[in-house]
Amino acid sequence: MTRIFDEDLAGGFATRAIHAGQRPDPVSGAIMTPLYLTSTYVQESIGVNKGYEYARGKNPTRQALERNVAVLEGGTHGFAFGSGMGCLDSIMKLFRAGDHIVCAENVYGGTFRLFDRILRHMGLSFTYVDTSDPQRVDDAMTPATRALLVETPTNPLMRLTDLRAMSDIAKRHQALLIVDNTFATPIYQRPLELGADIVWHSTTKYINGHSDMIGGLAVVLEDDLADRLQFILNAAGAVPGPFDAWLALRGTKTLPLRMKQHDINGRAIADFLVGRLGAERVIYPGLATHPHHELAKAQMSAFGGMMTLDLGSKDNARSFLEKVRVFSLAESLGGVESLTNHPYTMTHGSVPSEVKDAMGLTEGMVRLSCGIEDAEDLIEDLEQALVGI
Repeated sequence: MTRIFDEDLAGGFATRAIHAGQRPDPVSGAIMTPLYLTSTYVQESIGVNKGYEYARGKNPTRQALERNVAVLEGGTHGFAFGSGMGCLDSIMKLFRAGDHIVCAENVYGGTFRLFDRILRHMGLSFTYVDTSDPQRVDDAMTPATRALLVETPTNPLMRLTDLRAMSDIAKRHQALLIVDNTFATPIYQRPLELGADIVWHSTTKYINGHSDMIGGLAVVLEDDLADRLQFILNAAGAVPGPFDAWLALRGTKTLPLRMKQHDINGRAIADFLVGRLGAERVIYPGLATHPHHELAKAQMSAFGGMMTLDLGSKDNARSFLEKVRVFSLAESLGGVESLTNHPYTMTHGSVPSEVKDAMGLTEGMVRLSCGIEDAEDLIEDLEQALVGI
């Protein structure tokens, strides 16, 4: 199990992002966590070792990342995985056939695919609801419900969920509250402080921030829950290699700085787009016209760089996506470079059309991940791509 140390809790957020969970190399004094490229560890005798037996269970490079993100999230235990979906799949192994999960209807398409195409056939059942309405969530809970899983802001409709309200509902029904915090990151939202039991990330996105690795990470507070996740991590083995862990750890050092710039650019671009398209076609929690703006202000410390535009038709979306030059049409998000995509056919391509239609995801929508380039260049790129739309 990877547990943080009390001294890691000291200091401001930027300080913790750089230093938490890491120690100078005991051999050389190297300030950067080394890459421990080993599959096994020499033991002194039967049952006598330095805390490491086999690298699937523990790796010092991976542990530094796990400790670091655990501190940033305000948790006590971190668990790194080989991908965001590997992380979620491992979390779902906490449950067994016959268990019921209430899930937000607008989650990442890969989450829906995992639940609907794989886990449903292994005996788990799922109910999808609009988690922006606590009453609908409460109505969906049953005696068999073991978890409530939400994503806030949602991908790609940017809906907010009241995490305190979700925590109250989950606790009342003796269920775990699991929160995907990938979009907001611990810089702008800390679900554990609002009552979540498990918070998880695709570290591929903002945590790493440089679009050069794939990973996932879960953070918890409770020791018993941590014991169960550590067992699953080791037994199922969906762990990252040390180099991917090292890349993500490098990314957390600049996470506060990057998120600040993502937010600055996001606000500037949203304001421009409102003037160009109208507020009803720009979905961004930082706008006063967003239906969950007040909750966003109360629950998040800033709004970030993710937004979705409704361009009215698939033809308009295609025209826009083919004309952008600084923004790149690609899967993923959260890197220093600006990306855009077509959620209907890309991130949510595996979600049935009737489900997308029911949640309000249309073929005319495009998602923007605003990077940290000069805002003026991004706005100029959007302006030329929107000509004729």
